[in-house]
Amino acid sequence: MTDTIDNIGKDFIRQIIIADNASGKHDGNVVTRFPPEPNGYLHIGHVMSICLNFGIAEEFNGRCYLRFDDTNPVKEDQDFVDSIMADVHWLGFDWEDRLTHAADYFEDLYSCAVKLIEDGKAYVDSLSAGQIREYRGTLTEPGKDSPHRDRSVEENLDLFRRMRAGEFDDGAYVLRARIDMAAPNMNLRDPALYRIRKINHQQTGNAWSIYPMYDFAHTVSDALEGITHSLCTLEFEDHRPLYEWILDNLDLPNRPRQIEFSRLNVAYGITSKRKLAALIEGGFVSGWDDPRMPTVAGMRRRGYTPQSIRNFVRNAGVTKKDKLIEMGALENCVREDLNQIAPRAMAVLNPLKVVFLNHPQGEMEMLPAMNHPNNPELGVREIPFGREIFIERDDFMEDPPRKFFRLRPGGEVRLRYAYIIKCVDVIKNDAGEILEVHCTYDPDTKSGRPGADRKVKGTIHWVSADESVTVEVRLFDRMFTLANPDANHEGKTVADFLNPDSLNVVSEARVEPALVGMEPGTHVQFERLGYFLIDTKDSQPGQPVFNRVVTLRDSWAKIEKAQLAEI
Repeated sequence: MTDTIDNIGKDFIRQIIIADNASGKHDGNVVTRFPPEPNGYLHIGHVMSICLNFGIAEEFNGRCYLRFDDTNPVKEDQDFVDSIMADVHWLGFDWEDRLTHAADYFEDLYSCAVKLIEDGKAYVDSLSAGQIREYRGTLTEPGKDSPHRDRSVEENLDLFRRMRAGEFDDGAYVLRARIDMAAPNMNLRDPALYRIRKINHQQTGNAWSIYPMYDFAHTVSDALEGITHSLCTLEFEDHRPLYEWILDNLDLPNRPRQIEFSRLNVAYGITSKRKLAALIEGGFVSGWDDPRMPTVAGMRRRGYTPQSIRNFVRNAGVTKKDKLIEMGALENCVREDLNQIAPRAMAVLNPLKVVFLNHPQGEMEMLPAMNHPNNPELGVREIPFGREIFIERDDFMEDPPRKFFRLRPGGEVRLRYAYIIKCVDVIKNDAGEILEVHCTYDPDTKSGRPGADRKVKGTIHWVSADESVTVEVRLFDRMFTLANPDANHEGKTVADFLNPDSLNVVSEARVEPALVGMEPGTHVQFERLGYFLIDTKDSQPGQPVFNRVVTLRDSWAKIEKAQLAEI
């Protein structure tokens, strides 16, 4: 894929790979993998890893696996598996015949664990989870050995075999590596390698009563698959000594190198699956694919494009330093992409009726309009114009400020693709509310007529009152009011920073009639209002629902800059 992160310079990971290839390491092969745990939906933080692993494999004529590290069936679900595969494909990547699971290697992993026991490098422990935590020590104090650390090899092998056979209850035993309970790195203080879980696995059913821990399964799976460069985020940097210990102490067919990079954090978002799940469970959002969610499914449903997300990741770059990137940078990538591909149309969200006193009753004319100002291939549409139209209510003011260049009593504006109009009267109800505006239009100001070039300061959008269609429009905005809601805010949770205006539903918007026949998933720019997508889930034939993807301009720029400056 020529336009992804893989073509931006030679970051430190690519420099490592270039040096490895030059030295003949791995015989010049480059094999990577994207290894999600199927315990939730992918989010924006995962996209960097997807683009990096698949992009590097493509750039260096290598291979990339999609591997599900499915070692904890308590939290895993086939729905998550399906959603992850759909997301990776949507982003534009293909694993071809390289779809694997940690579960594919359960027998190999078991054999590796047995080998560690036979070599005196692993033992079966009877301590409870709470006791293991207590024995582990702290960052400033060493841990202490388990009383079961010196069980004989024979006893350990017997217990481990019986653990597999399902003889014991959950939590009765764990298999631990025998490393160093005084190690400065807590991950080396006899970490667990296997635990008992009597629960069906989505791949293996009830064939197993024990499951490997993530670090053990992940390392061995990398080695078995021939992974050359195991790319992961900085949170796994402290796990690298354990990764290397496992490789050092097992006779595996390949030795991958773990390399860490900074994860992709975006302002006004969170990337914790646990916190995202809590928002769903609390009813704050409708689900994993809610268009406000920073999940790939949510961004897809909202209307972000794969190209825009890949461009954002490419621009962010690959570094070793944690960073919080402006949401505005992502939104600008969306705008830039949609500006090229989205046809234009007109919609009125808060309609105010305008009546043309000099237009004949019952007559309708069709006015031509370009579907895209810079792309003639998108063609021309016809917009119905008659005696009555709708304009945005805030495009008219009775007593406007000095630089108000829209419609006012006695003032003129141009209707987009149509005529110059002049307000001659305002009709109100008894409460003083404006019901409609009476105007005249200048027939000579139509394109191709003598007055077409006459200039006025304002141009507004509109739709026909008779021919336009009523639709629902959902105005999505940023989910949080704080740039870094995921930080430690004493006594508060991310729910305390939810933006009350993250979703506003307009149920009586009016749109051009041609939009009703468009397919769900179609993008369109509502002129002067923003980019929108016909919702793929709630739209019905003849009843489209429009999601605002992004506004035309970044209204949060100053707020975001100020908040990020304080972090």
